[in-house]
Amino acid sequence: MSYQITIKSTQHTYTAKASETVLESAIGAGVNIPYGCRNGTCGSCKGDIISGEVDYGDYASSALTGAEKAAGKALFCCAHPLTDLTIECREIHADVIQPRILPARVERKEQLSHDVMALFLKLPSTEHLKFMAGQYIEFLLKDGKRRAFSLANAPHVDNLLELHLRLIPGGQFTEYVFNEMPDKAILRIEAPFGSFFLREESDKPIIMVAGGTGFAPIKGIIEHMLHNNINRPVTLYWGAHSLKDLYMPALPEAWAKEYPHIKFIPVLSDATSEDNWQGRTGYVHQAVLEDFAQTGLADYEVYCCGAPAMVAVAHASFVEAGLPEDEFFSDAFNYAKPTPKATAT
Repeated sequence: MSYQITIKSTQHTYTAKASETVLESAIGAGVNIPYGCRNGTCGSCKGDIISGEVDYGDYASSALTGAEKAAGKALFCCAHPLTDLTIECREIHADVIQPRILPARVERKEQLSHDVMALFLKLPSTEHLKFMAGQYIEFLLKDGKRRAFSLANAPHVDNLLELHLRLIPGGQFTEYVFNEMPDKAILRIEAPFGSFFLREESDKPIIMVAGGTGFAPIKGIIEHMLHNNINRPVTLYWGAHSLKDLYMPALPEAWAKEYPHIKFIPVLSDATSEDNWQGRTGYVHQAVLEDFAQTGLADYEVYCCGAPAMVAVAHASFVEAGLPEDEFFSDAFNYAKPTPKATAT
């Protein structure tokens, strides 16, 4: 059985199978609505059910509260249509790139810090992955599980795919990558995914906020901008615990030195005495608020990537400081399905 889904504001319509989520069917139909994790934890795909009924699926209550659900909201990455639907959500003015499953060979690994590894993947010579800077790939593991990681390179650097992996203690996949995975290992990936990419139709100045390996997709976006001579002002804030966690600071320092429109502000929340740190301290979102306290954020776009808690507090505090709701673009690193799961009704 299939159902018709209509986006109210644009009157775009597409067909969804009962087995597909609202988001899956949108991607398949070439309709570009915002999303991030695809597992009900980040909230990027949240929208309104104007008419019709859905099975809400499994999701984290932090991403969709009871009050939001009662008000008619749903997470489109989890919601399955039970009838024809009319929904309301933002559409992105960019072509949808259909994800594909591809084999990838591990060309090399490069340890960037005590707990961050750069993984470089090579596709078959007959294949080319089309993607937008900032999007992510998913590894398809033998047990049926998936692991998602952001692409750290820009599309014009297409000979290798670059990923930045932080070691998660006890994490099955990252432990394997750090300790066992050989060069030339063959993996399966599906890509690209996500709506964390530059809105090129805008000319607003940009604030970029990275937490930890949230620097990876931001690196890709900035390198894409430099390659294409997109000279919008960029202020990059990179938050980390201590100095050793800023795993490749020389790169953004070089950007800031070479390009007048780029500023780089590293922020440490737990600098050690050995760090002898003279720079900014505290939480990275607070540094942004301090710097823009006088002007506010109404005239900016924000691109924010990192741990879900950091992204959530940055979103709330920036909107309170005047940032338009639809000018906050984020990728919250959610590693797996939420546990416990909300009960589907």
